[in-house]
This record gives sequence, structure tokens and C-alpha cells, in this order.
Amino acid sequence: MIPQEFAAGDTDASPVGFGLPGVGMTAFDAADDRSLLALLETAAERALRDAAVDATEIDSVHVGNMAAEAFNNRSGLANALTASLGANLASARRIENTSASGASAFRDAVDAVRSGGSAVALAVGGEKMSAADTATATEIISRITHEREYQQGVTLPSFAGLAADRYLAEYDADRRDLARVAVKNHANAANNSYAQFRTPITVDDVLESSAVATPLRLYDCCPTSDGAAAIVVTADAASVTVEACESAVGVHAIADRRDPLHIESAHAAGRAAYEMARIDPEDVDVACIHDAFTILEWLELEELGFTERGTAWTLTRDGRTAIDGDLAVNPGGGLKARGHPLGATGIAQLVELVWQLRGDVPDERSTGSPEYGLAINVAGFGNNSVCTVVGANA
Repeated sequence: MIPQEFAAGDTDASPVGFGLPGVGMTAFDAADDRSLLALLETAAERALRDAAVDATEIDSVHVGNMAAEAFNNRSGLANALTASLGANLASARRIENTSASGASAFRDAVDAVRSGGSAVALAVGGEKMSAADTATATEIISRITHEREYQQGVTLPSFAGLAADRYLAEYDADRRDLARVAVKNHANAANNSYAQFRTPITVDDVLESSAVATPLRLYDCCPTSDGAAAIVVTADAASVTVEACESAVGVHAIADRRDPLHIESAHAAGRAAYEMARIDPEDVDVACIHDAFTILEWLELEELGFTERGTAWTLTRDGRTAIDGDLAVNPGGGLKARGHPLGATGIAQLVELVWQLRGDVPDERSTGSPEYGLAINVAGFGNNSVCTVVGANA
């Protein structure tokens, strides 16, 4: 059941309606031999070729990246990318919003077109995380948290483990239901040539993997990844359009939140996106959810109004979020199995939605003929969220 507060109503908002004529990405991998700049170049060139747009036609370049300095000792990415593409007269800037840097760069590109400042904008996101060892990467990512919580050594997996423990205690879901989220997303990734993990897993595989943050285990958590994704935004019509792209912040410190299972930023960004697109959750056919941890898929589905609080687990158990379900969730494998190069993820979600709405995916992971797709890209453990709605232009 859709919560009443998400029901479509009268609004003065008008859908954005800008075209998304081209997308491209690299395969996500645990370690890619190419540099971060080379990954960004590859994704950008593929998107431009898909859009039949020459680099000289680009008015602005928007690069999403969280931590090039920390991972790669690299700054000035937007300038370097613009030069390498040959878009020398375009404006260029880098956008950093932790793990929502990709969608934030896309939002910046949409705003550039909406303002009239750009007729053609290119959003590119990427991260090369393999340049750091595991301990260093963990430290870099841990800095996303609130300063007080960071000082206490609390990590994102810790928050996810605590949230999963409380959810399973409060509602009727069991541990095997949560494992089914990972099983579903790995099955989807098996048919995605861009995914980092393409081997199907079982519920027992999840439950028998090494412990990370009780009750979460290794297969409940996304990996570190290398990769990049890109999307072209234009004022002209295309077969897929962006209908809304909205963002919101929530309470930063988890300890200060009234309910640790409530991701305020996702809730607010989702409501704003529905209002802008003039749709409600029931209109969405396919969703890319920020499943950095399996529990987040459930929490975000609830915050976005796809089901009542405490019931998202029933969607998984009943197969409603499967490829052939009434709401296909993470058909490309999600962060869990496609991979999570921090700055690339938000744009990779949109690449997947464009492919789905255009029918450019193998039959094995096609969601049919979707009319609307939704993506939610989350910074940290819900500190900031960007929600985007795209539509098929009949």
C-alpha cells in the first residue's frame, strides 16, 4: 500500500522534461589498470557518441567525485577532463557530495540547462578506489560520518548493522529475508556486463560469509570499486527525459535522529521529486536504490513511499522487487553487485534507467516497457539524498 502522504495531488510544479540523449559507462571492477582521468574520459566519450554530440558542442562539464585527492593524489579533474575531450570553451567544475557526488553532478548539469546557461551539459562521475589499500580506503570513507561519531570509531557498516538489527527486531522480517536482497541483486548483475560481481549467490552464501557488523555479513555490503559513468543533458527532446531531480539533507549525526530507521533526506527528496514530476510512487516501474548495505534497500523503499514503514521486506519475500515484479529494483545489480565507485554510482543508476526505458538491455534483465524510472543516490548514511525521476518520451 502506498502511504497517503505520497498520493499525487495538485501542484504548481512543472516536470523538467529535458532530454537525456546519451549515456555511457565503464565496467566497474575491483581494480582497473586505467587512471581515474582515463576512466572519466572513456565514460564521457561513450555518452557523447551515444548522443551523437561532438565535444565542441558541450557548454558545461560537471564532474562528480568524492576523494580524488585522498585516493589518487589528484586535483583539477574537471579541467583536465574538459581539455582531454576537446571541449575547451565549456565551463567546467567538480562537485563533491560524498557518496552522492554522482547524482549531485547530474543535478548541477540539469540546473545548468534549466537556467538557460547550457544547451548541452555533460555530467560525469568516477572514482578509482583501488589506489588505496583496504585500511586506507576504510579510513577515507569513514570520514563521511559526523565528527563526533568518527572520533568514537563508528563506521558506516556499524550504522548499517545497528539499523538492520533494530529493523529485524521491530518487524516480522527474518534474517533470510534480508539475505534475499543480496541474492536478488547478484542475480540481476549476472546479466550485466558492466557489473563487478556476476556470479549468482544463495541465501546460505550470504549467511555463511564473514561477519562485518552483526547481523550484516560480507555479502550484505557493497564492495570498493573503480569505474566511471556519464550522461548528456540537453534542452532538446530525447527518447528519455528527466522529469525531476531534487535533493535534501537530513540530520547529520545518527545519534541525533529521532528514529535511526528514518532516512529523512531520502523521504524529503522523494516527495519533492514526485511533486515535480507530477507522479506518485505507483507510477514508477523501475527503481535504482542506493543499497550500499542490504538494509538500505528496505529503508529507502519505505522512505520513498513504495510501501508502508516496516513492510519493505514483504516486497522482497513476495518477489515484487524482482526483474519481473511490479516494481523492479536494481535491475543492474545495484551498489551491492554492480559495484560502488563513490563518484560514479549516482550517474550509473541513471545510465541503467535510460537503458531500461530505451530497451537497451538484454532480455534477461529487461523490466519490460517501463514508463517511469526513479533513482535515489545517498550521501553517507542518509546525510544527503538526490532523487531523480526519468520518463519515456512517447
